[in-house]
Amino acid sequence: MSRNAAAIVAFLFAVFFAISPAFVQDFGGFSPDQFPVPQDEPPVQPEGYAFAIWGVIYLWLIVGMGFGLWKRREDAQWHPMRLALIPSLAVGSVWLAVAVASPVWASVLIWVMLITALVALFRSPVDDRWYAALPLGLYAGWLSAASCVSLGLLAAGYGYLDGTTAAVAAIILALVLASAVQSQLGRAPSYGIAVIWALIAVVVQNFSSNATVAALAAGGATALVWPTIKAWRNG
Repeated sequence: MSRNAAAIVAFLFAVFFAISPAFVQDFGGFSPDQFPVPQDEPPVQPEGYAFAIWGVIYLWLIVGMGFGLWKRREDAQWHPMRLALIPSLAVGSVWLAVAVASPVWASVLIWVMLITALVALFRSPVDDRWYAALPLGLYAGWLSAASCVSLGLLAAGYGYLDGTTAAVAAIILALVLASAVQSQLGRAPSYGIAVIWALIAVVVQNFSSNATVAALAAGGATALVWPTIKAWRNG
């Protein structure tokens, strides 16, 4: 794909991704009866307010890809990032429709979104970080948390683990992944901010009902603060 075409396609998919919730208006998260073992307020899932971060992600991706289309259409440093981001956004544009039908396939697809988003993030240009690395960091950070949550939901929802054990495993996986990414990527503190945001919402969800999960999530969020601050300073 040419640089010009990639710039156009990346912007269009950022827009399609942002408007996709309008076509699946009834989705407010997986319903309990989508799993063989109903998941009613599972401890692995963040409190509902946390999902408002999607509004920021959608807008920032549109602004970033719009800037790239306007000012960096033929820029060689933007091209590798766009080639990885396009499939992530394309999958994201249909993810909600899939999630309504199948939590299993939704989990598969969110990992596809995450892996391609991380590739795009690591390929993002050093310059223009407010339009490239930072919006992609917020997007990939939230996907990192959400992908691990999806595995926790499947593990509990299909009876492989109890809810608390599934939540603990998912949080540990998210912490290992987030620590590895943020320690290697100094120019995108937004990645760590998104993961911390998700972990704090897990604390809120479990604060009065599951001390084990709440404490682990709180400890994980605290542990990510320093590498995120270092990334901010390095930028």
